Amino acid sequence: MNPDITCRADIEIFITSFYEKVKADKTIGFIFTDVVHMNWEKHIPVIVDFWETILLDNPVYKKNAMEVHYDLNKKLPLQKVHFESWLHLFNTAVDELFKGKTADMAKTRAKSIADVMLFKMQNVNNKQSLI
Repeated sequence: MNPDITCRADIEIFITSFYEKVKADKTIGFIFTDVVHMNWEKHIPVIVDFWETILLDNPVYKKNAMEVHYDLNKKLPLQKVHFESWLHLFNTAVDELFKGKTADMAKTRAKSIADVMLFKMQNVNNKQSLI
């Protein structure tokens, strides 16, 4: 185990480990392989940018994360179980590799992101079901 997340290379390590877990996961793996048909070579550097921006205060991420998830939610309504699985896999990847203040912050921020996304997706899904 490495001491803590200190640089972009550390983020690449845990994000790569995380997505290996995602691909094998029965709850959310199919979203990335069958619904989105993820191009991992393009996706991973973008997600590393996202987490580098959040964890290392280096503003390299320039996209709108919510927009991508709203588009996905139109194809497959995202549910609480999806976010719970995502968060569990994320935390597991971090915990297996790192320990420290930044690793803890990664898990805290991931929980906040999952909670906000779940809330927003549920609002969209509830509005659509009323139409």
